[in-house]
Amino acid sequence: MKLTLAVGTKNWSSWSLRGWLPVKLSGLPFEERYVRLRHDETEEEVRKVSPSGLVPLLTVEDGDRHFQIWDSLAIAEFMAEIAPAAHLWPEGRVARARARSVAAEMHSGFAALRQQFSMEFARHMPGHTPTPGTAKAIARIIEIWDSCLAESGGPFLFGKHFGNADAFYAPVVSRFHSYDVRLTGAAKDYADAVWHHPLMREWLKASADEVDKGLV
Repeated sequence: MKLTLAVGTKNWSSWSLRGWLPVKLSGLPFEERYVRLRHDETEEEVRKVSPSGLVPLLTVEDGDRHFQIWDSLAIAEFMAEIAPAAHLWPEGRVARARARSVAAEMHSGFAALRQQFSMEFARHMPGHTPTPGTAKAIARIIEIWDSCLAESGGPFLFGKHFGNADAFYAPVVSRFHSYDVRLTGAAKDYADAVWHHPLMREWLKASADEVDKGLV
């Protein structure tokens, strides 16, 4: 099976990070295709690799079968199916349902947070007071984290494995870091564990390179 993952500018593309992490966590080899976002040729370049006009996009070649998966949550589900040893979803049925629920909540919600605190992965941008909508989103995210960690024992949302649920909140961790959102207790410990995960360090290096080269 050959996997090719198209991702966008790493400093900005939170959805690319959510797709990239499950593919990396699977341990399976894949080819990465990079598309620079927010410049004059972006739409044309994305269309060359993704018929939906969006990234991430996972292309799968498996014998005579050739298909594409163009949504981060669908990519996460697919990788969990083909790489069960990676523990991308927790083992228990109830825990899996809960993990899918919190991932889906991030997938479809928290618009105020996304709008005010857009992802600037490699930048530190303190001094922004959350709007009421953003503050409400932050409180809900911390509530989710505290509840999951209390049940699982951490260090990640559903135990010892960094999984799909963590992948979906990883861009939020970066936002909290960039905009100096104050965390305490279990939520702070969790955010620190995610931020310092080796794959997040790898993404940070690539994002910093973009900033240094003036690509963002």
